[in-house]
Amino acid sequence: MKEIIVEVEDLVKRYPPDIRAVDEVSFSIYGGQVFSLLGPNGAGKTTIVEILEGLRTPTAGRIRVLGVDTTRKYAAIRKRVGTLPQNFEPFDMLKPIEAVEYWARLFDMRTTRRVISELLDRVGLSERKNLMSKKLSGGEKRKLGIAMSLINEPELLFLDEPTTGLDPKARRDLWKLIEEIQGRGTTVFLTTHYLDEAEKLSDDVAIMHKGKIIARGTPSGLIAQHGKTTVVVLEGVGRDGLAEVTRRGLEATESNGDVLVPVRDPAEMRTVFAKLSALELKVKDMYTRRQTLEDVFLSLVGTKMDEGVLQE
Repeated sequence: MKEIIVEVEDLVKRYPPDIRAVDEVSFSIYGGQVFSLLGPNGAGKTTIVEILEGLRTPTAGRIRVLGVDTTRKYAAIRKRVGTLPQNFEPFDMLKPIEAVEYWARLFDMRTTRRVISELLDRVGLSERKNLMSKKLSGGEKRKLGIAMSLINEPELLFLDEPTTGLDPKARRDLWKLIEEIQGRGTTVFLTTHYLDEAEKLSDDVAIMHKGKIIARGTPSGLIAQHGKTTVVVLEGVGRDGLAEVTRRGLEATESNGDVLVPVRDPAEMRTVFAKLSALELKVKDMYTRRQTLEDVFLSLVGTKMDEGVLQE
């Protein structure tokens, strides 16, 4: 049986006057997993991560990370955990090899330039290690941040929005790096606004909404449990199109200007297409696809990942 790396029981975090940012949340993470915590802004994700990292004190509940109560003894595991914050910025006036060396000293670690060079090669920065960090691209800066978080060879790595703002190639480069890190036995705690990223990388997913976990499981398990098998996509019809579709008695959601119509039973497909064909809408394209984790998120939460109105 795999070791439990993170254990959270009935976690509560309140803020005055009576805001429950986290409302009796419980979950466990097993060694070697990539665990993703998903939810719109204000769901409570960042609060949970900061409590696990020893940066905030919970109002109630029990938390153990690597067997240690982080609210009391986080220093005992500091060298066993790595962290890449959401708004990470490297030391612009240091070279990557110098930045990693400096970070190692903060952990009271004695290391060599050879070891650091090997780590930078591992994250794909071997040819950029002697360039000023301010000249690195966005993806390269994230890779440097991951290299710094790995200098202590952590058992648990927190990655908070690691690919935000990156182009598709840089995102996929980081996906490969995260898979390689997991392959070496490190447990990864991931928060992300990209549902395709969570679906690709995660062994276990928890979806939060208004301070509670409302769904939990593997990506494929969540899609099988909450999905509708097939989705008809109406490209570019927007919210006006959504109103027209729902007026015809069809269930639908809107995402990035497209309207998504789930079909629960393949036998209903002809009826659905007949209703959609009768609509007087300017449609760029209409096609079917299998349901994704993003569709499940939309159906459960009722909003896109970045549409929350509350800020954590």
